[in-house]
Amino acid sequence: MAAQAQQETAVDSVQDASHDSVRDREISVEQEHLDRVYRRLEEKIHEAQFLMHDAAKRGQVGTPGALAERDAQVFRAGVHLSRLNNEFEDFLFGRIDLLPGKDGKKGPDGAYTAVEPAEGAVRPDNTADIAETLHIGRIGVLDEDYAPLVIDWRAPAAAPFYRSTPVDPGRVVRRRVIRSKGRRVLGVEDDLMRPELKAFLHGRELPVIGDGALMAALGRARSHTMRDIVASIQAEQDLVIRAPAASVTYVEGGPGTGKTAVALHRAAYLLYQDRRRYAGGILIVSPTPLLVAYTEGVLPSLGEEGQVAIRAIGSLVEGAEATLYDSPSTARAKGSSRMLKVLRKAARGALELNDSPARLRVVAFGRRLELEAEELERIRRNALGGTAPVNLLRPRARKLLLDALWDKSGATARHTDPELAAELRSSFDEDITSEDDFLAFLDAWWPELTPRAVLRAMADERRLGRWARRVLNPGEVRKVARSLRRDGHSVHDIAMLDELQAILGSPARPRKKREIDPLDQLTGLEELMPVREESQRERAERLAQERVEYAHVIVDEAQDLTPMQWRMVGRRGRHATWTVVGDPAQSSWSDPEEAAEARDEALGTRPRRRFQLTVNYRNPAEIADLAAKVLALAMPGSPSPKAVRSTGVEPRFTTVRDSLAGTVRAAAARLLDQVDGTVGVVVAMRRREEARRWLAGLGDRVVALGSLEAKGLEYDATVVVSPAEIADESPAGLRVLYVALTRATQQLTIVSGERDEPDAHGVPDLLRD
Repeated sequence: MAAQAQQETAVDSVQDASHDSVRDREISVEQEHLDRVYRRLEEKIHEAQFLMHDAAKRGQVGTPGALAERDAQVFRAGVHLSRLNNEFEDFLFGRIDLLPGKDGKKGPDGAYTAVEPAEGAVRPDNTADIAETLHIGRIGVLDEDYAPLVIDWRAPAAAPFYRSTPVDPGRVVRRRVIRSKGRRVLGVEDDLMRPELKAFLHGRELPVIGDGALMAALGRARSHTMRDIVASIQAEQDLVIRAPAASVTYVEGGPGTGKTAVALHRAAYLLYQDRRRYAGGILIVSPTPLLVAYTEGVLPSLGEEGQVAIRAIGSLVEGAEATLYDSPSTARAKGSSRMLKVLRKAARGALELNDSPARLRVVAFGRRLELEAEELERIRRNALGGTAPVNLLRPRARKLLLDALWDKSGATARHTDPELAAELRSSFDEDITSEDDFLAFLDAWWPELTPRAVLRAMADERRLGRWARRVLNPGEVRKVARSLRRDGHSVHDIAMLDELQAILGSPARPRKKREIDPLDQLTGLEELMPVREESQRERAERLAQERVEYAHVIVDEAQDLTPMQWRMVGRRGRHATWTVVGDPAQSSWSDPEEAAEARDEALGTRPRRRFQLTVNYRNPAEIADLAAKVLALAMPGSPSPKAVRSTGVEPRFTTVRDSLAGTVRAAAARLLDQVDGTVGVVVAMRRREEARRWLAGLGDRVVALGSLEAKGLEYDATVVVSPAEIADESPAGLRVLYVALTRATQQLTIVSGERDEPDAHGVPDLLRD
């Protein structure tokens, strides 16, 4: 037995080393291609610069025809050069490997146009040869012989990169996402569209990196049962991806069922299926910035042209970013729908701040007219009786002030002729509103409010106590006020800022005139090129800033949204179709029923369509079975997704010896030696910064995470520190612990302290049978 174990260990080591070499080799292959593309781009830039210089020489001829030709050539060359320079960095992101097509026709980009594979492309023994490889990027690049080095992502030839699925793969065998920074390839991640197929590229078996390798192993397993499971994964995911969009599509599924991947591929499918319909934009909302980074790596091209915006829930308000975390009790107060009543009172109450004047004095018709504090208060109440946003009620308040002053003047009784009275009233209003004293009073008495100013006002505990009377209890008032005194915002503050923006409104602003480059005016180019051509990235940023509503909204990890956050997301999809992705068993919000009410309000009366993903292909059965014990405590009766594989490696349990820091560091270092990828260390939220210090110096492959930050992410191995601490953080703590236990694709280590009450084997109380 010992000899067999040593042999298996040796085999595993060889496989790990082989996997390392395959990954490194594939990165080198993509790096070599990227280097070739940049060399070609530099040649194209030199060509564009030559055209610019050549055009300048044409102007020396002096004839009108030569000048016009020069200007036109300068314009074309300038636009081309600008585009090349603006898209020079980080533009290659994808690759597809294709079977031979039914016909040999080529499109204008040099790629074959066939969608379906040729007959006989797949041999009877389920093997095939790759006939064509296409790289996908932000712009198209041809080599010297006009063969495609990069296909523009909008070109028809690039469509299979987005549209292909395992159920309907077309010619695609492998789809690869390429991660790069500048001119350096950082990594690759593969999806197999035909996992049962053994494909060859240049005489060698097609290598597969990432989850694609797992699916290939499952698809090629000798057991028919395993192949059936792979087929079910593909079928249930493809059904969601291609579901009609004219409604709300709910997608539920446990950890590892591919919910996020399905949502992202659905975005690509919808955009390419009906580009005109979704020109209004697709918004993808993720719970954390970490998940946004992962999302952008999976489908990086979707941000082009401003068509898809990928945002963390704490980044939905322009100019604000969530960098802080609230305690669970503070978060419950801020996120509850009760906060809406507080914000409405605060928005109106903030008008009284900044030493609001208590008397208005003006001179009209040779008389001094005054409005005292009680009269001003009555006018303010009448003005606020409208339903319009507070800042937009200022014209109404101004009119009510003028009405009161007109009544004080007694002019109504002196003029019975309606036309004369109307003319006199118009003159009266014009005289009053042109007085500096009246304008200064109006600015002080009804100032333009900003969401940030109202939040700052709410940081005063006594003031907030008045606005939150009979809504928040004294403890909640104290915690909310203290949290608002910090520098920075939490995700819950972002939702309050957005709500305040809706309550306050923004007065109309005059549009700025676009500026013309003086150099263009001197050369006469303003007629041809009045404004510099926007790059795709600049246009995407501008559209993202201008857009406030979207044609389709995808909410990932939807079970975590608070009622206030649902209101914020709902405002961005009033006329949209929706895809809502989540798992109630992973919810970190303490009152799911209250959140469900806010969700239903945001989605309106649109018809609902529900899908359930049931297969867990992330976690091996050994980890999934352990997590199922916590699921049974968190949500009794909830089904656990079925794991499709078993590794034979049981979760490891260890207890704190000399120090928690040393124990966790040793556990992470051991896992770094045993897996070739990343290691996530999950701790209670209060230990986040502490845990980062524990792991200092171990390298980039290990990362420390707070329990709420781990949502939606996965690692080759994880260390979960003190399950009891995580479970006791909040009323939803057991569900948060369930999330932490399901992040690993290979190995899991549990570190227990005294609070976990570990048994003789180190198994904490929460995880024992």
